[in-house]
Amino acid sequence: MPTHKVVKHDEWLKARKKHLAKEKEFTRLRDQLSRERRDLPWELVEKPYTFEGEHGRQTLSEIFEGRGQLVIYHAMFSPDTAGPHTPWTTDAPMAAVSRAPYPKLAAYKKRMGWGFPWLSSLGSDFNFDYRVSFTDEELKAQKVDYNYRLNPWAITEAPGISVFLKDGGQIYHTYSTYARGLDMLNLAYHYMDLAPKGRDEGDGGATEWVRRRDEYED
Repeated sequence: MPTHKVVKHDEWLKARKKHLAKEKEFTRLRDQLSRERRDLPWELVEKPYTFEGEHGRQTLSEIFEGRGQLVIYHAMFSPDTAGPHTPWTTDAPMAAVSRAPYPKLAAYKKRMGWGFPWLSSLGSDFNFDYRVSFTDEELKAQKVDYNYRLNPWAITEAPGISVFLKDGGQIYHTYSTYARGLDMLNLAYHYMDLAPKGRDEGDGGATEWVRRRDEYED
């Protein structure tokens, strides 16, 4: 581990209090940002999206499970490679959606021991409409509309989260976030950011060290 500054307790406490002021300012700004996020306008979902999961074919409305809100995690699981490139109980259930066929999602879910709902959107425009899957033409043109701007992109899938609200018979899309916008929802990152080495990812990011749970060496 590289040499790091080591001080007496009084100096450590002084530095910690100085940093605490910045943390409190960040908390206030985060609270303000959350309020502003909730005040963003909504858009009506007009397409009849359908998905396949452990309960067979389901509509977007049925994934709400009788509740008023829904959080969709756009899981990067390519229908071509059939592998990922990478639960709570409230009024907002969470479900993962990928474009790969459901039997392959179910097999991978069993392998990982996951319990959350994971549905396939294969055959619908859902992933393309919410800008987490891309056509061959977009990839060849190096102009992929991801994270609200045009980007060069190399693969057919990207991560994201979309939020929906149901009011009566209408469903509204209220929010979507992509790329680094997902960091705040990764609990492990919050703990790692408190540690001296941080995320310890180096220049290659998480791909340098993250493995599937059955791929780590003993």
